[in-house]
Amino acid sequence: MNLFNTIAVGLKEIWAHKFRSVLTMLGIILGVASLVGMSAIIKGMENGMKEAMVAMGGVDKVLLQSQPVPPWQDHLADQAPGRTMVDVIALKESAPLIRVVSPEMSLGEAVVSRGEKSTVPSEVVGCWPAVLEMNLHVLEHGRFFTDLDEKSASSVCVIGTGIRDELFGNPEDIGHEIIPLGEQIMIEGQPFTIIGMFQHYMGEEEAKQRLVAKQLKEQQEKEGGPKRQRGWGRRGGWAFWRKNNTVYLPLNTAYLKFRAAGDKDGIVDQRLTDIDLKVADFSRLEEAIQQAKNVLMITHRGIEDFTFQTQENQIESIDKQIKNARLSGGLIAAISLLVGGIGIMNIMLASINERVREIGICKAIGATGPDIFIQILVESIVISVLGALAGLVASELLVSLLANISPTQNTPVITRTAELIALAFSIGVGVVAGLIPAIKAARLSPIQALRYE
Repeated sequence: MNLFNTIAVGLKEIWAHKFRSVLTMLGIILGVASLVGMSAIIKGMENGMKEAMVAMGGVDKVLLQSQPVPPWQDHLADQAPGRTMVDVIALKESAPLIRVVSPEMSLGEAVVSRGEKSTVPSEVVGCWPAVLEMNLHVLEHGRFFTDLDEKSASSVCVIGTGIRDELFGNPEDIGHEIIPLGEQIMIEGQPFTIIGMFQHYMGEEEAKQRLVAKQLKEQQEKEGGPKRQRGWGRRGGWAFWRKNNTVYLPLNTAYLKFRAAGDKDGIVDQRLTDIDLKVADFSRLEEAIQQAKNVLMITHRGIEDFTFQTQENQIESIDKQIKNARLSGGLIAAISLLVGGIGIMNIMLASINERVREIGICKAIGATGPDIFIQILVESIVISVLGALAGLVASELLVSLLANISPTQNTPVITRTAELIALAFSIGVGVVAGLIPAIKAARLSPIQALRYE
């Protein structure tokens, strides 16, 4: 009996017991679908996190963060200066390996309003123009504030499209785009004039979906259908939502209007919220950080109340999270496939008991033990392969469903590697599950098999 005939016999046996075969394959189908689906979800998460990391400044961005003084400097804690403009000036003048220095003074959860409409942006920040390069912002309308605006503490601001949507109307809801240059808004009760607006930021997946939606809208308009569709809300990822809901104003303006008067006790806080850095040469990142640290140790009088966080650290954190997620998802899928294999073994053993006389006849007319062994083993593999193929189809449907309900930046992405691994694992399960039934069938005595009732 050749291999093709063996496969044909296996398929006929499966077709003869269709319902039983489907139930047998169900474990493999669920296992493959869970393995491929889990892999797609994790790949989508990885893409989303790395895309967000790039959107927030790229790999050459370094955050200068405050930290409690080390234990051996506890007696100097009350003298810790924090991050100030002295640090910014010193870094610009004495750290040539640092290409860009961007000081920021955040107003926290400041309320921005226009008439009866109000919103709380992701951030209201006083900053220098260097923030454009630091956070990879693109000004689409108007201008950014200048050194003159900074020196004169002008009451001007630049906003993201999310602020425009909240205070002036979403273009996809009102049917046309509003560019609010020259309009006045209130920030914590203080009037500011909008002089610029950033472009709308979105992830790759949202951009594709918007393009499809635009094409559909144009087609509907040609056919006399609906003229517009609903807006996209906050889909597109946290990083992009944050950039779209940003308000920037001159650093000196933020200080004079919101900090110079002091808190309720009259205490003035001149410390910066953030100092962001970009290195001149990413290959010399460690050297640049050490140079910046040496400068800051002088300005902080030896008090180490600061630390550096690099995007490289975030990449390592992302890779670690993805590795752990893949391990957990792989174990769950492997257990599902193992259960499916046990089901195949159980059904194959039951099938042999039903076909004892058939096996006896095959042996009586010349079939050898190895022939019977291969036939039963191939039947088991055929069941597992059919189950795997059905599982791949089910995984496509599952991922399509997940893509419609998951955040845009986490859109699941099916990889061919995951599909090949699932298929190979299924074949392996089929081989292992078919070994015991195949050995049992091959060892049957033809005389006893022919007498079996």
